[in-house]
Amino acid sequence: MAITDLPLFSMLRTRMQWHQERQRLLAENVANSDTPNFRPRDLSPLQFGRGMQAQASIGLDRTESGHITSSDSSSSQFQTSRYGGYDVRPTGNAVNLEDEMIKVAANQMDYQAATTLYTRSLGLIKTAIGKR
Repeated sequence: MAITDLPLFSMLRTRMQWHQERQRLLAENVANSDTPNFRPRDLSPLQFGRGMQAQASIGLDRTESGHITSSDSSSSQFQTSRYGGYDVRPTGNAVNLEDEMIKVAANQMDYQAATTLYTRSLGLIKTAIGKR
């Protein structure tokens, strides 16, 4: 049995991928904070019980025909959701930079916790098989 087949490592890898994708979306929200009619997006919370079968396609919003299209047209395995709509500026933009930066900081701390747990779990396995 490979180490990658252990459920703990599989879930931690999925969690880290989720945090990477969320960081990309939050950065996109911040980058479009002045784009007219832009609505911020976020990932739906990760549900391990559902089997992780949701497929979603995430792309950049184009408000003018001259804008560059997304090169990767991101085929994310995580489900996105649009949120915010309470504080919309006259241009139609609903990005609140303070909220986005709080989410970025929380996402970074959660990612660091997952990577630390992954690293320490690998260390425990190495100790158990006598490779330390």
